[in-house]
Amino acid sequence: MPKTTKSGDAEQDEIPSTLQRSDEKAQRTFAKAHDSAAEEYGDEQRANRVAWGAVKHTHEKVGDHWEPKDHKGPSDQQSAEGNADTDLRSLGGVDANASKAHLYDLAKDAGIEGRSTMDKEELADALQESNDRKTAEARRK
Repeated sequence: MPKTTKSGDAEQDEIPSTLQRSDEKAQRTFAKAHDSAAEEYGDEQRANRVAWGAVKHTHEKVGDHWEPKDHKGPSDQQSAEGNADTDLRSLGGVDANASKAHLYDLAKDAGIEGRSTMDKEELADALQESNDRKTAEARRK
């Protein structure tokens, strides 16, 4: 099912809920990448992986939605590889390549306890868990 309208905008009822709560650029990035990959590969799962990879290059997951990153590029090693057949772990949109200070600030905004003693990897893991909780809460509403 196409994710874009004839004008190139995202079909709201066809994109994931976290993107529905995000800016238009994140929505359009997902929809256009998905449609292009679906046409190219003819495989819905692969099209979804490609689309999420495109979003993760321009946006990072913050709570229950996606926000533009200060820099473009992959958000984690899995995203950088672009290959589903790896044992690399995805962090669900947390920009693990961001600075520790940036991750700390996000953790502070999210109210994550113990953040001052966490290393960069622990901050990214805690942010992923927090984001997952906030997304689940938003979906229940």
